[in-house]
Amino acid sequence: MDPARKRRIRLIVSLSAALLLATALVYTSFNASSEAKTPSQLLQTAETGRSYQLTGKVVTGSIARSGDVTTFEVRDRTGTAKVPVKYQGAVPDPFRDGREVIVTVRRTGARYIGERDSLITKCPSKFTDESAKS
Repeated sequence: MDPARKRRIRLIVSLSAALLLATALVYTSFNASSEAKTPSQLLQTAETGRSYQLTGKVVTGSIARSGDVTTFEVRDRTGTAKVPVKYQGAVPDPFRDGREVIVTVRRTGARYIGERDSLITKCPSKFTDESAKS
């Protein structure tokens, strides 16, 4: 067989394999992602035992700590719906009343149990309009 033809066949096979792997990676990335839900969305659709990403603001005065267990409530950014969360694990330094958070939770009855070490706080300076600060 001609060496130029062998190279061309190898190139076509290699490019086809790379395209197939890239397509599988993109499909997996988009299929595995889940959108963070607000408290009002969770209250309407949450199923017991299923894991969700919860986003919202920590309700002022709701934080209580007992050892490494922290309980708090998360409310919608603009609404009044709120969800009680029991969380065990590392708490970020900027975690406080009114701070926007993301935490992975599972519904158990009326309470939501946070997955260990899944609590993240959002930095307000990155998510607010500069003109709104003045």
